Amino acid sequence: MQRYREIVVAFSRNGFGYIVKELGLHKISSLPKRLFEQGDREVHNKTTGERIRLFLEELGPTFIKLGQIASTRQDLIPKDIIEELEKLQDQVAPFSFSDVKEIIDKELQEPIDVVFESFDEDPIAAASIGQVHYGVLRTGQEVAVKIQRPNLEEKVHTDLEILMNIAKLAESRLDWAKKYQLCAIIKEFSNSLTAELDYTLEGRNAHRIAQQFKKHDDVVVPNVYWDLTTEKVLTMEYIKGIKLDENTKLVREGYNPKLIAEKLIQKQFQQILIDGFFHADPHPGNVMVLPNHKILFMDFGMVGRLTATMKDHLSSLIVAIMRQNTKSIIKAIYRMGIVSEGVDADYMYADIDDLRDKYYDIPFSQVSIGEAINDLFRVATTHGIRIPTDLSLVGKSLLTLEGTVERLDPDISIVKIAEPFGKRLLREKYQPKKVADEVYQQAEDYKDLILDFPDHINHLYKVIRRGKLPLEISVSRVEAFLKKLDRISNRLSFSIVLLAFSIIMVGLIIGSALAGESSYLWSLPVIEIGFVVAIGMFLWLLYSIFRSGRF
Repeated sequence: MQRYREIVVAFSRNGFGYIVKELGLHKISSLPKRLFEQGDREVHNKTTGERIRLFLEELGPTFIKLGQIASTRQDLIPKDIIEELEKLQDQVAPFSFSDVKEIIDKELQEPIDVVFESFDEDPIAAASIGQVHYGVLRTGQEVAVKIQRPNLEEKVHTDLEILMNIAKLAESRLDWAKKYQLCAIIKEFSNSLTAELDYTLEGRNAHRIAQQFKKHDDVVVPNVYWDLTTEKVLTMEYIKGIKLDENTKLVREGYNPKLIAEKLIQKQFQQILIDGFFHADPHPGNVMVLPNHKILFMDFGMVGRLTATMKDHLSSLIVAIMRQNTKSIIKAIYRMGIVSEGVDADYMYADIDDLRDKYYDIPFSQVSIGEAINDLFRVATTHGIRIPTDLSLVGKSLLTLEGTVERLDPDISIVKIAEPFGKRLLREKYQPKKVADEVYQQAEDYKDLILDFPDHINHLYKVIRRGKLPLEISVSRVEAFLKKLDRISNRLSFSIVLLAFSIIMVGLIIGSALAGESSYLWSLPVIEIGFVVAIGMFLWLLYSIFRSGRF
């Protein structure tokens, strides 16, 4: 409840008090009502994106990381808000060395002095999830050790549970939350954040990318020390390089920025289009340069995975963008996304046609692939087509890549360097063997369908003969419908009871008369009482009919 209150206060302080009021969250706190209605005047002078960023920063690690994850979904979130989310500061105060020592001792099941020859008490970097320290093993190997913040997992799970509850409440009360499936979005972001809490997953990501570049001498990925790695501690090889945004230092050290940019583009497209497993955040802090123009990849918390089908759809989309063919673009988007019912294809066609005009008469070599893909995904989302997270990460990754290489060489053309990979993917797509395999697979599917068809018809015939054809009914307001059914059943039951009572009474009267015996009933004015009751029921029935308005 204390955390709910903190979240409500943060909403209100950053100008979102009206949301608190619409959701009814103000009832769980004792804050003054004016806070929810007005908020801080100074805050209202800021843009919506700025206020969202301030809100997330105020609430700490969980919300900062969620904001950073949300910044990758440019198909879901407007550009102005994305720009603010990308400014989220992940640099926070480091936690104490006594906590670091306690976590390492517990996780590695050995004292820190036994495992390491030396271990720097001051961290190299501190972020919202954890911090990195430099150390030297007893064997003399230099390592970078990432340690998760103490008690973080419990706090994160509490925040995520609260966020899901708020999302459910929003979907039940706000049309826009229901339209954009807020619960599904929060669940998606929560899964990504929960994965980042397990450092063994990051270690596996690093190992997999290292395996992809095993035959590439110009790519380096730090080794993972698995015997010193757990869910909360990650120990990797320490490698020192030059950051990509340090242009002056690169030139001074004799590096060629243009060559570095070309290599980085080649390696990123190798990961995306060929291997289908890629570093999703290649910003200057995560990529460094080593002697002989080698590329060093670091920090593998955010990666993307593309299946063969996804890569196929992505290549189709890129080809359609190159040809500026609206119909082919729509077909590719339909295949790669989850299409909801009620999508207006004509309306979507018109929107993509308008978007196509943005790139009309512009040489494809000058087109930003990342921006074009994100623009298309944004249109698809607007029309109810949900793009899988890994595909949306492609757009994010390419935009980040473009921003990184432009600092090294403003005149570089990503498309020209990526073209050989695209051609290779297209050749593989239309290889006679692959086409034959696909045709064979489809033929197998159709064969099974045709062979099973008589059985399905026979089963349907038997069901119809038994008079048990299942019928599915969709009722919009189920609760009201059930209440009405309940009311009808109660009235029927009441009528049946009264009818039974009447039959019993009549039977008793007739039986007594035929037997010629006197009965206690004859001493009562039964007929008069029955007449009064019948008149009363008749009047009550008329009143009920007129009151319902359904005479």
